[in-house]
Amino acid sequence: MSAEDQDQEQTPVAAAPRRGAGADLSVYHGVWVFVELERGKVHPVSWELLGEGRKLATHLGVPLSGVVLGPDAPATLAACDEACEYGADTVYLMRGEVLSDYRTDPYTAGLTDLVSTFKPEIMLLGATTLGRDLAGALATTLATGLTADCTELRIDDETRSLAATRPTFGGSLLCTIHTLEYRPQMATIRPRVMAMPDRVAGKRGAIIEHQPKVAEEDVITKILSFIPDSDAEKAQLAYADIVVAGGRGLGKPENFKLVQDLAAVLGGDYGGSRPVTHAGWIAADRQIGQTGKTIRPKLYIAAGISGAIQHRVGVEGADIIIAINSDPNAPIFDFATYGIVGDALQILPALTEALQERLAARKAAQ
Repeated sequence: MSAEDQDQEQTPVAAAPRRGAGADLSVYHGVWVFVELERGKVHPVSWELLGEGRKLATHLGVPLSGVVLGPDAPATLAACDEACEYGADTVYLMRGEVLSDYRTDPYTAGLTDLVSTFKPEIMLLGATTLGRDLAGALATTLATGLTADCTELRIDDETRSLAATRPTFGGSLLCTIHTLEYRPQMATIRPRVMAMPDRVAGKRGAIIEHQPKVAEEDVITKILSFIPDSDAEKAQLAYADIVVAGGRGLGKPENFKLVQDLAAVLGGDYGGSRPVTHAGWIAADRQIGQTGKTIRPKLYIAAGISGAIQHRVGVEGADIIIAINSDPNAPIFDFATYGIVGDALQILPALTEALQERLAARKAAQ
């Protein structure tokens, strides 16, 4: 090892800005959203975060920016244009072959460089497999705070800080976390937690390009081949318009067919609560709630589900929630749009039969 290499290794990392150390936090300005681009496609959570980022930016009176990292390809530039159409005022672009595929090291180095150069006060990323990996590495490199799997974001007017709310203690409580002394304030949000904003076709914004400083030879990890996700064809509850779910109130796994039958008649999908998933009644990819899938359907029907906090945070974005439970004091009735107190084993087949008859009559009338 050369003396120069030793000097580089021993160079201390700059400390994160801290109020107590007299750092000027006012130099950090703006709300950034990481646009997750992978193999030419942008994950929809990026657009959901731009919608939420717009609210934060408007409250603070600062610009909203998207951040796009990717290969030097048309899809990368198209992602920049889309980011503007979904609300970004500015897009920070970094492109190069070293960024063709997601790898932790080059993406962390590139995003760290962008943040250190342009200094945003808030950085939002999707809580996807890629986003979780990148957010943790980025927060560590920047030595700043990160609040993961948030269900609500707002600005605290007294401190001008980001108030990030997330479930804790297994979903039994909600806590709000502030990063007061460090910047940027970072948070990850799961897909479908926030609403999708309207897209304004043709809207454009400034694109600021910044060249990556990391070279391919500096990256240890290499992409040898790409194998598509075998789970791609599994349940896609997060994007279903109609979801019917069941809980332990159904009594036994054989009764879950009542949930599946109703979902089929409605043209929707089905899922379940954490207890029935853990009991093996349904596959893990159909679990709904904080530790499962977060959904925002137009209609959600919950049968035999009590409605604990960890389930509530996964479904409260639904337009209409219909709860069926034999316990009139079940927590789910506190946030359901409509509630039915009764035996789900009787109500579900009755609903299925009534809908089948109505659909048959409508088809006959045509």
